[in-house]
Amino acid sequence: MKKLILATAILLNTPVLASGGHHWGYEGETGPTHWAKLTPEYSACAGKNQSPIDLTGFIEAELQPIDFNYKSGGHEILNNGHTVQINYKKGSSITIDNTTFNLLQFHFHAPSENMIKGISYPMEAHLVHADKDGNLAVVAVMIEEGASNPVLESAWKQLPAHAGDKTALSAEADVNKTLPENRDYYRFNGSLTTPPCSEGVRWFVMKNTVTASKAQIDAFKKVMHHPNNRPVQPVNARPVLQ
Repeated sequence: MKKLILATAILLNTPVLASGGHHWGYEGETGPTHWAKLTPEYSACAGKNQSPIDLTGFIEAELQPIDFNYKSGGHEILNNGHTVQINYKKGSSITIDNTTFNLLQFHFHAPSENMIKGISYPMEAHLVHADKDGNLAVVAVMIEEGASNPVLESAWKQLPAHAGDKTALSAEADVNKTLPENRDYYRFNGSLTTPPCSEGVRWFVMKNTVTASKAQIDAFKKVMHHPNNRPVQPVNARPVLQ
């Protein structure tokens, strides 16, 4: 239970000033190459099973379908200085490995953090889940420039412009609309992509993309002020399944 409380605190309320008063960011002396040295709390950032990665060298496997049980429930949008995040009400989940993972929140990175076969995408959505024991699972969706994204079209009307801004959404977000119709995926074991970079996270990266308009992507970039993607990490001996 302590693990779940910690995970929820990290994933729902990541502040601009991280735990223990240790600043981290995406540039300069507090950027990704320095995270592991900022504080012992972030030592996992130098681990061997870190995310994101460049997904290549796939191993063929019989991956079971992810059972998505999502409802409308995105009720709050916030800018924590590192991303724009939509917090989700209880009641939405995925089931995989005979385990149910409850959806906590989803957030965005521009450009994408993971790459697929060496390709970077303009934006990436991370749908973050935890099971009853606090084990984490992330569904990642690559976003290409194209037609307007229905989730962003609604949520971006209340896009928080400044770090620390948080507001209730006037219309609940439906995370189903962030997913491609085809739910085939790649799978690997990794970590959180931000400090404390905790490992043991199940990653499910959708093979198919969704779209967002140039205006929607640019609006996100404008409130972030800088790219918010951690560079890809060494895959090491990890299998990437498809």
